[in-house]
Amino acid sequence: MYSYEDRIRAVKLYIKFGKRTGPTIRQLGYPTKNSLKGWFREHQQGRDLRAGYDRSTQKYSAQQMQVAVQHYLDHDRCIASTIRALVYPYRDLLTGWIAELHPEVRLRIVGRAPNVRRPQELKKAAVIELCTRTTSAQEIAEKLAVCRPTLYNWKHQLLGPEVPASMKRQNTPPPISDLTELQLQVESLRRDIHQLQLERDIMEKANELLKKGLGASPQLLSNRDKTLMVDAPKQAYALSELLAELDLARSSYFYQCSQLRSPDKYADVRVAITDALSEQSPLLLLQADARSPRPAPAANCKMHISEKVVQRLMKQECLIVAANRKRR
Repeated sequence: MYSYEDRIRAVKLYIKFGKRTGPTIRQLGYPTKNSLKGWFREHQQGRDLRAGYDRSTQKYSAQQMQVAVQHYLDHDRCIASTIRALVYPYRDLLTGWIAELHPEVRLRIVGRAPNVRRPQELKKAAVIELCTRTTSAQEIAEKLAVCRPTLYNWKHQLLGPEVPASMKRQNTPPPISDLTELQLQVESLRRDIHQLQLERDIMEKANELLKKGLGASPQLLSNRDKTLMVDAPKQAYALSELLAELDLARSSYFYQCSQLRSPDKYADVRVAITDALSEQSPLLLLQADARSPRPAPAANCKMHISEKVVQRLMKQECLIVAANRKRR
């Protein structure tokens, strides 16, 4: 709100500049264009300006004032909700009405509350009661005539923020979802342990039965060797697990079992080949024959067997014949 001197100065300068609002406002820094024109019209009509602003009539009646204040009191004493509901007045005016009609409603404390220093022994006793409480922290704070944040601030000062505010043992079981997840993890770990134990036992049996090195893979062995490995730890594991780990078909396993249980029809031939190679004498006549092998004959008798059978028997018995080198 501008004083009488400010307004009359602006009007005189406006007349001096030929009733141009732009230069007048730029030089004075005030007012707005419409205000300057209004002051000029008032000066022309009365040859002067009013000394001050006075409202001839009030904008709101006494009844509207009563209605607004009563709505404020009946609806949780919220100024914003009262203005939204009645669409009048503005906040400052409603605050003035409340202070005028009900001054006891909006009492305010100016300045800070007095800072009462509590003894250290009281703080320690309060923190101990807070940490070992069986009731709520709000009840303890009300008993000590302090607020709840003050109680926790004492605990942070004496024990630190990382210490929990309650020392009582939590006997509540974990949620059902967490319990189910833990059970699933336990079952998964048990399966992994069982699989690792199976692989370890297979490697030990492979080294024990087949005299292979520690780096030998059981999957690269023959079906006969795999069958021997399956029969060894079959009491501790299921047959399907062993066959899957060794990559051995079920039919191949039972075929090799039947072959292992049947007597060796080449037992005499093995002995004869070993003796022949050891003594370097032709004690046994070997002739390549495309026909299927016949049953083993009696001792000191000739028999016809395939050359491939001889090579296989020599390989199984680890027999090697040194070849004669040709002279160049």
